[in-house]
Amino acid sequence: MSDSIIWVEDEVKILEEGKAILQKEGFAVQGFHSFEEAKELLMEGVADIVILDWMLPDVSGLDACKWVVNTIGIPVIMVTARTDEFDKVLALEIGADDYIPKPFGMRELIARIRTVLRRSRKAPVETSSSQVLSFNELTIDTDKHEVRLRGERVSLTATEYNLLLAMASYPGRVFTRSQLIESSMGESYFGYERTLDSHIRNLRKKIEADPNNFEYILTVYAVGYKFGEPR
Repeated sequence: MSDSIIWVEDEVKILEEGKAILQKEGFAVQGFHSFEEAKELLMEGVADIVILDWMLPDVSGLDACKWVVNTIGIPVIMVTARTDEFDKVLALEIGADDYIPKPFGMRELIARIRTVLRRSRKAPVETSSSQVLSFNELTIDTDKHEVRLRGERVSLTATEYNLLLAMASYPGRVFTRSQLIESSMGESYFGYERTLDSHIRNLRKKIEADPNNFEYILTVYAVGYKFGEPR
């Protein structure tokens, strides 16, 4: 069965040419020029991934991304002519799984789509004990791919979940940035340490109670990160 893509892009030429190429690659693609047009179909749960232009005629691409992440829970790739690093970090922090600036080559977009889909479906890290990992007020149910903090469900992107699980499966173990990128994002992201740091920062906002005293995701200076050992 083909992976289903919803692409929201206000530039007609980019959308039509891009759709044709993706369809030749075996994807099922439906394109829309405004987010409101795509919303109804998204709510039917037929898409595996969304490609969103930042500048849409009816709504900010960032607002659209937030809605998809929080309401539908599928991966989002942001596409934009904005190349400022701040914009990229902002998109990642509100939940986008990837960000690609215009102009872009279709080969790169296809590779990024496949990478994001692959990591969103990645099997959880196997553990030798229970399928529910518990750390004080934080629990990770690896069967359900569900994270709870003080009993309340935490909404994570696929990348955030994979990062958390990779580290939480080995409390106290130090992971280099390259190791975390490989295990949670894919080899095509080597060299994107700042992208990793953005995902870590977003993850911390969701699970850490004190922004000045992290309990779970700890920085190891000049090396990478580790998951805090139970206190």
